[in-house]
Amino acid sequence: MFSGILLFGLLSGHLLFDVLVGLLGSRRNIGFGWAFILSVVLTPLVGFILVLLSEPLPKDAESKYGCLGHSFGCLGTIFMVLIVAAILFGLLTILVA
Repeated sequence: MFSGILLFGLLSGHLLFDVLVGLLGSRRNIGFGWAFILSVVLTPLVGFILVLLSEPLPKDAESKYGCLGHSFGCLGTIFMVLIVAAILFGLLTILVA
């Protein structure tokens, strides 16, 4: 049981870092969607490096989320809430048992 919770925690942490890399990418030419996808497919560290290599947007430009970015952002937010709820439920189950 503990290994399942540990695996779930590792995967949820990976997705959290993917969303953070995507948010950093939204202020650069790469945009949220590409930064998120590259971070998921490769690793968050490689995605972060690719985001840093991308040119920043001009000061007056809006963030580049795009349709894909908004979709991933909404899904990422929903999954983060579900992941936190599942982790808290798992910890509560361990403490009560």
